[in-house]
Amino acid sequence: MSEWTRWHEAYDVPGSALAVRLGIVIRRVAEALDGRAPGPVRLVSMCAGQGRDVAGALDGHPRRADVTGRLVELDADNAAVARDLLAGTALEVVRGDAGDSAAYAGAVPADVVLVCGVFGNITDDDIRATIAALPELCAAGARVIWTRHRRAPDVTAGIRRWFAEAGFREVAFDSPGELEIGVGVHELAVPPRPHTGPRRLFTFVPRAPRG
Repeated sequence: MSEWTRWHEAYDVPGSALAVRLGIVIRRVAEALDGRAPGPVRLVSMCAGQGRDVAGALDGHPRRADVTGRLVELDADNAAVARDLLAGTALEVVRGDAGDSAAYAGAVPADVVLVCGVFGNITDDDIRATIAALPELCAAGARVIWTRHRRAPDVTAGIRRWFAEAGFREVAFDSPGELEIGVGVHELAVPPRPHTGPRRLFTFVPRAPRG
């Protein structure tokens, strides 16, 4: 079992930071689906892990059958779990490098983009570069749901500013209690940009997984 598979075990601990964060992300994804016009809704998830957030949002949701798209996850065990959880949906789980923009070819522009469990594992420069590239992955008015822990140094204020600089308006920012978690929702407020040729968006920093 990989460290990334073991990391998911905290989701099963009631009241843990990851369990609380998961609940918030599920709610925010469901809200994003609610807000889309009738018809197909395309979703993309970077570093999707086991896909629990997407599966949880779709469970019983009236727009479930409308949702298509792609989850990108490098870890083979986590990708297999995600495929099981999302069986019966129109979503594909692709084992690949989410930091390579080529992983999203054919799956964008998306109406809902998840960047969860990413920003806590890459450099600040890569966070900013990834945010700057998101208009290439987004459809008009798309919502991006992202997470970042708030342990020192807390860079969530900078992340929110970088989203604004990239043409997004803030819809919500959740950081409950003393759990040191942050969940943001930003909506694209400028015209989307075409998805350009493959390039490196981010690279994970070698260390224990962080949110």
